Amino acid sequence: MADESWRLPNSVQQLAANMQEPPSQYLLREQELLGANLAGAEMPEPVPTIDLGLLSASNDPEEAAKLRSALQTWGFFQVSNHGMETSMMDSVMTASREFFHLPLEEKKKCSNLIDGKHFQVEGYGNDHVRTQDQRLDWSDRLHLTVEPEGGRNLAHWPTHPKSFRDDLHEYALKCKKIKGDILRAMAKILKLDEDCLVNQFNSNAPTFARFNHFPPCPRPDLVLGIKPHADFPALTVLLMDRDVAGLQYLRDGTWYNVPAACDHTLLINIGLTMEIMINGIFTGPVHRVVTNADKERISVAMFYGVDPDHEIGPIAHLLRDEQPARYRKMKAKDLLVAQLEHFSQDRGAQIADACKI
Repeated sequence: MADESWRLPNSVQQLAANMQEPPSQYLLREQELLGANLAGAEMPEPVPTIDLGLLSASNDPEEAAKLRSALQTWGFFQVSNHGMETSMMDSVMTASREFFHLPLEEKKKCSNLIDGKHFQVEGYGNDHVRTQDQRLDWSDRLHLTVEPEGGRNLAHWPTHPKSFRDDLHEYALKCKKIKGDILRAMAKILKLDEDCLVNQFNSNAPTFARFNHFPPCPRPDLVLGIKPHADFPALTVLLMDRDVAGLQYLRDGTWYNVPAACDHTLLINIGLTMEIMINGIFTGPVHRVVTNADKERISVAMFYGVDPDHEIGPIAHLLRDEQPARYRKMKAKDLLVAQLEHFSQDRGAQIADACKI
């Protein structure tokens, strides 16, 4: 029988602790290094910051204009005054760090490998390895279904640290309100009914939490924490490390560094699903994560998708004779399959083009 051990990647945390050089599967190829500029460039202006409390309470025209500008220019922004306690954000980050610092055997109790060899998305581990020549990311992650609440598989929810489950439940409730506030604000600037975007998410719409751990990497000049991609879900709410940067966004051919989180803001970006629904008026930004030679980095992403059986297509009220549909209609679950295929082939940044008419 052929050796298929390559399908079962090692814990990157273990590799970082025991190896002086990353294995070849993690190294960027020569052609990928051309123009990659992993050091990135400083952003030409500060990350756009939206006062969400002011925007949602009064539809403040100045904040609405800032939101439109941020979506048109970058596709991402920070929100302040979002209603989540700083203690809650700190608790989630602390619980995340404590989980990744547990012994490997303890973390494996939440493994995303069934019987130690069959991959599933949910759980602790790495992304699916589909081919032997697939370039791997220098990161471990814990991926959990949060909604529908009845769909939670608590076998994958850590019991250590003891606060983890309660912290995630409360954090998810707070993020859900933030999601709603952002979607209503976006609907208004698009001149849609206030609840038009919110109503795209029915009771079967999934919410996922992804806890990312990026261990120190001995070759940050050759290895990425996460390869370039655009998010698939409609909206992402990201809790970033306050001490270590690493996230980069692509604009006009240049990779820009996003500074580490400050003042308990949350980073928001739209994804492919939203881009299609709003007919490309705003686009999901391509981004990646670079590695650090000396320090680990933690982030927590909340991904908001639509019902897998929901047909995604441009919203009718946004279509005009002079602005026809730019994207094909397709079920969310079929679009996800296409996105995962592109991502595994290092083509995650090109999925939007594949969906256009």
